[in-house]
Amino acid sequence: MPDDRLVHTMDFRLATDVEAFRDDVRAHLREALTPEFEERVYRSGVAHDDDFAKGLVDKGVFAPSWPAEYGGRDSGVWEDQVLREELMRADAPAYLSETTRMVASIIREVGTSAMRDRVLAGAMNGDITIALGFTEPECGSDVAAASTRAVRDGDEWVINGSKMFTTNGHIADYVFLLARTSPEKPKHKGLTMFLVPLDVDGFEAQAVWTLSGERTNITFYSDVRISDEWRIGDVDAGWQVLGLSLQDEHASGWGPHIARLLYHVEQWAQTTCAHDGSPQIAKDDVRRRIARVAMEHEVSMLLQHRCVWMTEAGQTPVAEGPMSKVFSTEALARASQDIVELVGPDGMRSYFEPDAPEQGRFEHLMRFSLGTTIYAGTSEVQRTIIAQRGLGLPR
Repeated sequence: MPDDRLVHTMDFRLATDVEAFRDDVRAHLREALTPEFEERVYRSGVAHDDDFAKGLVDKGVFAPSWPAEYGGRDSGVWEDQVLREELMRADAPAYLSETTRMVASIIREVGTSAMRDRVLAGAMNGDITIALGFTEPECGSDVAAASTRAVRDGDEWVINGSKMFTTNGHIADYVFLLARTSPEKPKHKGLTMFLVPLDVDGFEAQAVWTLSGERTNITFYSDVRISDEWRIGDVDAGWQVLGLSLQDEHASGWGPHIARLLYHVEQWAQTTCAHDGSPQIAKDDVRRRIARVAMEHEVSMLLQHRCVWMTEAGQTPVAEGPMSKVFSTEALARASQDIVELVGPDGMRSYFEPDAPEQGRFEHLMRFSLGTTIYAGTSEVQRTIIAQRGLGLPR
């Protein structure tokens, strides 16, 4: 019996113009990411550089899918995906630019006309940066349990509380802040989103250093006063506004970091000799481990590209996004530890140590990989979303 349902074929091949765009991005990154620049960024622990961000703007690749009036290219979702992949693969200092683009997209969708006029142009030309203020010290991955308070006082809000993991909060111009405005309501229904200027009185950022050497921050809000014009969305509708950003974060893929690991281990295997004088790449165990990394990279990229394909088709990757995120981050952690074991004690020599294999990339990627299973929602959170919203299982 014929099936009248439409069957859509997933096609992940890049169009010619998208491939040309990727070539342009790669060429720009090769020129911009000099060894001296890379070392300076690594030693600072800060995943942002103003000149690098403005270089992307000048090249016309900062926000490809945005309208030309904002400096974009009016392109589709695949150009955005290609940009993210190349920035990740090159380990470029782009996290603050990424969060700025994400929040700017939300403001463009639900912000007031005054806020759009005030923020969007600057965000797209590199003059304005926006960090994220979701997680709190006592809440862990339960973002909705936020206790940072925002109390209405006439046309102003008074904010008190603290946020954890406000990466780049010490250099950003604004923070996209989740605050509790109605404590008497259920936790998901008493929250409101704000864009808080970080030059206000009562704001403080204290450094917290991660295992990978990255600086994040614990931030404090002590009687911070902001005008109601900085509210994003309706009062107590913050969870819906936040959902726009969480959907984007949960659909993140970390496969390009696996690609970087794969490149370096292949370089190591081809240029390093074993004890018997033969190249490491000739060893069965070496080829087996590299093949395993290559397979997990391929699966990670396919899962991520499925999310992009769904978005292009007008679908929301509710469960597919978390599938991409949880698999790719756990694959990165598995692969980086496996490769350090393969390389041996030298694999633990640190980044930029003169004699370290592949300039210490193996040791750094192993430390970095562990945090990725927490970023943008832990693996446990992702699996819960997959189970409940993808498979329809009960809580």
